[in-house]
Amino acid sequence: MVDDSLLERVAALEERVSRLESGPNPPRNDVFWALEGLRQRLTGDGQVLFTGAVDLPTGEHYEWQQGAAATDLLDADWADHAAPYAALGHPVRLTLLRAVLRGTRSSAELQETAGLNTTGQLYHHLKQLTAAGWLQAEGRGHYLVPAGRVVPLLVLLSAVVPAPNPTTRSGT
Repeated sequence: MVDDSLLERVAALEERVSRLESGPNPPRNDVFWALEGLRQRLTGDGQVLFTGAVDLPTGEHYEWQQGAAATDLLDADWADHAAPYAALGHPVRLTLLRAVLRGTRSSAELQETAGLNTTGQLYHHLKQLTAAGWLQAEGRGHYLVPAGRVVPLLVLLSAVVPAPNPTTRSGT
């Protein structure tokens, strides 16, 4: 015969599982499901969040999430952070970063991929990217995008590459 306390405990667990499964998570078909999740945690005048999960062609997997209070971002001295943006401001550097993310890692391959005539030209661009933290030397003549920069780099790119169907809303 089954003990009544055991039946009560099982019923309580079933109720708890039911609540967890139907909890505050917004349905996946909601257009702003990520925004709604952020809104549940909002404090102050707002927050900005970026996140991503990326599987690169090289087999590496990255997950990243970063948030900041809107007031902190608006109060920061943006000029103090110009160098990382400036390093991205050249087509050759963007080509190099894309090549590295796709698995081209040696300086010889990068020089060929970027169509550069001299190693001096290549190292000029690699120096800019490594100084700004977008690239990291990995052994002799090999480079990688540091793990903490993969998703942020793709977020910056997604901010300027036109989306086929952007979802926006504004209001006061």
